[in-house]
Amino acid sequence: QVQLVESGGGLVQAGGSLRLSCTASGRTFSNYAMGWFRQAPGKEREFVAAISWSGGSTYYADSVKGRFTISRDNAKNTVYLQMNSLKPEDTGVYYCARKRYYSSSYYGSRDYDYWGQGTQVTVSS
Repeated sequence: QVQLVESGGGLVQAGGSLRLSCTASGRTFSNYAMGWFRQAPGKEREFVAAISWSGGSTYYADSVKGRFTISRDNAKNTVYLQMNSLKPEDTGVYYCARKRYYSSSYYGSRDYDYWGQGTQVTVSS
């Protein structure tokens, strides 16, 4: 059983920053890649960022490259998403997820098997 809990969301002005955290409980956290997704009202869930199990490889959606940074601390069973230069279009519910061990892609929702409850991020203009 894997449980993921996100925190750090909130209301921020455009141009500001937030850092999201996702803490995991369960077996063998450090053996799995992790990802962040987001979903705005009326839109499909979209990929934001992912990180390999060791932290040595990272992946980003084009829309957030240069602004967001994903990282992890396996000793703390935690993955982070540092979000800088936030825009109103970044508004949505942000979810962390554990990547399926054998999936070849990092970019689709179906590549992940456990999901957190989500944390709301609202960027005002």
